[in-house]
Amino acid sequence: MLPTPEQVRQYIADGLPCVHLDVQGDGSHFDAVIVSTAFEGKRLIARHQMVYAALGDRMKAEIHALSMRTLTPAEYEQAGK
Repeated sequence: MLPTPEQVRQYIADGLPCVHLDVQGDGSHFDAVIVSTAFEGKRLIARHQMVYAALGDRMKAEIHALSMRTLTPAEYEQAGK
């Protein structure tokens, strides 16, 4: 069974403290905006690795593709949400 955007959102939220989290998708391809204080001081690749770690094996088994914007709260505010 393919995961819903709500399930992917919950998977991420369970493994990463998020200030804002929005996930859209069709069951196999997802787009996410993830805002977390845990991203502060981290480069883009480290941020993505944190999200992949939160998803664990689901990234290999259930989720075919995930496009993400990973932002700190300050970056999110600066981007105008």
